Amino acid sequence: MNTENAELPRHIHMLGAGGAGMSGAARLLARRGYIVTGHDREVSPFTEVLGLEGVPLVIGPSETSHLPAGVGLVARSAAVADEDPQVMCARERGIPVIKYAQLIGQMAPRGRTLATAGTHGKTTTSWMLHGALSATGGPQPGALVGGLHTGHGTNAIPADPGGWFSVEACEYDRSFLHLVPTGAIITNVEPDHLDCYGSFDALQNAFCRFANSVDPKGLVVLGPEVPDCVAEAVRGRVWRLGRELQVDLLAETRGTFRIRLRGPGWATPAFELSVPGRFNVDNAALAVGLAVGAAGMTPAGAARGVAEYPGAARRFESWGSPGGIALVHDYAHHPTEVAVTLETARRAFPGKELHVLFQPHQASRTARLMDGFVESLRGLDRIVVADVYGARKHIDRRGGADAETLVTRLRLAGLDAHLGGAPKAAAKKFAAGLNQDAVGFVLGAGDIEGVRGDLTDAVALRFASRR
Repeated sequence: MNTENAELPRHIHMLGAGGAGMSGAARLLARRGYIVTGHDREVSPFTEVLGLEGVPLVIGPSETSHLPAGVGLVARSAAVADEDPQVMCARERGIPVIKYAQLIGQMAPRGRTLATAGTHGKTTTSWMLHGALSATGGPQPGALVGGLHTGHGTNAIPADPGGWFSVEACEYDRSFLHLVPTGAIITNVEPDHLDCYGSFDALQNAFCRFANSVDPKGLVVLGPEVPDCVAEAVRGRVWRLGRELQVDLLAETRGTFRIRLRGPGWATPAFELSVPGRFNVDNAALAVGLAVGAAGMTPAGAARGVAEYPGAARRFESWGSPGGIALVHDYAHHPTEVAVTLETARRAFPGKELHVLFQPHQASRTARLMDGFVESLRGLDRIVVADVYGARKHIDRRGGADAETLVTRLRLAGLDAHLGGAPKAAAKKFAAGLNQDAVGFVLGAGDIEGVRGDLTDAVALRFASRR
C-alpha cells in the first residue's frame, strides 16, 4: 500500500475511526509512517485494535477540543454529519475535510487496484480475491476490506512494493466512484441504499459509472444477474459468470461445495471451498476470474488461494455450541442476504429447527424492503426481532418502519414472531425460547454482535440446568 497518487498531509485525523473501512485506512496510513489520530462515539473491536497499534483515539461525544493541533487533513465516515463539532472546527481552521471514499481514492495505487463492488458479497469476494492474488508468488498483495479476515485477524493488509491491492468498493453515498481501478468485480445489483439514491434507476446508473471508470486495458468480471446496462458501460473486457466463466459443481457436503472453474482458455483443478453457501461458489468464481484475467495469476494458484480462505468475521461465524446448541452470527441485513443465509443454514444443519434473532438495519430500509423481509423469513420455526439499528441517523430521517411493524407483518404471514426490544433484552428472550432441537442464528449488521457473551452465557446456563 502506498500513497503515490496524491500528497497527503503528514497528520491525518479520522472521524468515525471505529468503522470497518475507516479503521483499516487508519492502520494502513499508520504503517506508512503518517501521524494518525481519531475519534469515535463508541468502543468497538476496531477501536480496540487501533489503540493496541498505537493510534490514539478519543471515545465519546464529539467536541471541538478533540481535534488535535497540527492536523493537516480530516477524514470522516459517511456516518459523521456536517454538523459534527470537529468537522465544523476543522473548516473554521481551514483544514480540508474529506469523506472516507475520497481518502481511499487517493490511497489506492494506480495500476494495481482491483475493486469489488455489488449489493451483496463484497467483503467475502474481496478477501477471496486477496487470497487468489497471494497464492502464486511475487510481491504480496494488500487489502482494505469492510470485515475482519478470520485468519489474518485484520481488515487491512499493506501491499509490498509493486503488489496488487484488493479493495472493497461500497456503493453507499456513491463512494466507489472515487476509485480508478485496473480491474473490478461486480457481484450483483439490487435495490438498496435508496435513502441516498432515491430510486433503483439512480443506483444502477452509479454502477454503470463505476464500471465505466475501470481502466479500458483492464477487466470487469460480472455476476450472472448484473444488469446489461452495467456491462455495456465497461470500456474494456467483460467476463460474465455463466458465459465466459463457467462453474462445475462436483460435490456438496453440508452446504460446502467442491467445484471446478473454467474461463477463456484456462481451467482450474477441482478444489473445495472452506466456507459454506451456494452463493460463495459464485463469489469464488468471480475472485478467481479477476485474479487470472486481470492480474495474470495461474488458475491453479488462484484456486488454491480461494480454497484456503477461512471466512470473515460476522459472515456465517460460529459462536460455539453452548449447552449443545449451535449459535451462528451473520451480517445479513437485506432480504436477499437473509434468504441465502437461511438457505445455507438448512444445508449446514439438516433436520434442525431454525430460530433467528434479527436486528433490522435502518428504519427506511426496513420500510422499503418490508415485503422482501417477510418473504425471506418465511419457514422459520421462531424469530425474535430486536429494535431497529439506527445507522446514519442524520440521513435516515424519512418515513420508516420499526420492529413492531415487522413483527406484526411476520405474524400475519404465519410466523412465530416476537418483539425483543433492545439487543440485550432480545437476546435474553431469544435464549429462553430455544430448545434442544434448534440451531440459533443471530442476523444483523448493527450492534447485535455485542450480545454474543450474554447470549452464549444464557444458553449455556439454561441447558446446563436441564442435564
